[in-house]
Amino acid sequence: MNTLVLKLGGRVLQNAKNLSALLSTVQQLAQLRPLVLVHGGGDQVEQLLLQLGHTSLKVDGQRITPAAQMPIVAGVLAGDINSQLVSLAQQHQLSAVGLTLADGQSVRCDIDSSRGAVGVPYPNNATLLTLLLAHNYVPILSSIGVSADGQRLNVNADLAAAAVAQLLDADLVLLTDVPGILDKHGALINSISIDQADALIADGTVRDGMLVKLNAAVQAAQASRRSIAVAGWQNAKALTRLAQGKAAGTRIHL
Repeated sequence: MNTLVLKLGGRVLQNAKNLSALLSTVQQLAQLRPLVLVHGGGDQVEQLLLQLGHTSLKVDGQRITPAAQMPIVAGVLAGDINSQLVSLAQQHQLSAVGLTLADGQSVRCDIDSSRGAVGVPYPNNATLLTLLLAHNYVPILSSIGVSADGQRLNVNADLAAAAVAQLLDADLVLLTDVPGILDKHGALINSISIDQADALIADGTVRDGMLVKLNAAVQAAQASRRSIAVAGWQNAKALTRLAQGKAAGTRIHL
């Protein structure tokens, strides 16, 4: 089967017990098909920024990142969280390799100057990731990119995962703290077309972090011509169904 890209984020990265449970599921999924993990860690970044006396601001679910904050952001995402994920994944018998988006020039980034040192990711070179997957490694990528002039950039992890999925012609599942995309009454929406996505954004049903997630899913669906899933990390059965190509969570389609 095609490679499956899983995006991790939210509360699961803040709780060792939850993360261990998810990686147990990931270990089972890795027996079904090749896997790539992409992670963020915005809550951990924000916590450290505030502890060090920095302000932290988000607009439309995406963080404003002054260049002066990049050593902190990169330290949390590419350092602390990535190394923790690799260590735990290896304890779950996964041959994990920690990377950034820039490694092997896998994903190139333009600078979104309106948000500071923030990258807009694009698929670039699949050689490194393809080589690792061919030898049964599980790449774990932090959402740190590099501009053409060598500037480190903070990249939204949902958008980063969409770029990696496009790079590998892979299926994409964006994991979240809720079962999927919810309507105004809190009920799961099983399926969303691109036209319906625009309406859900326009009427405010989807906003903040889920807005970025939906935009990333739409982008990936348009590029890959296949449906993209948004699903809750707590539901192992749903993740297994998705790995088997079955319906679960919310599907975004053309």
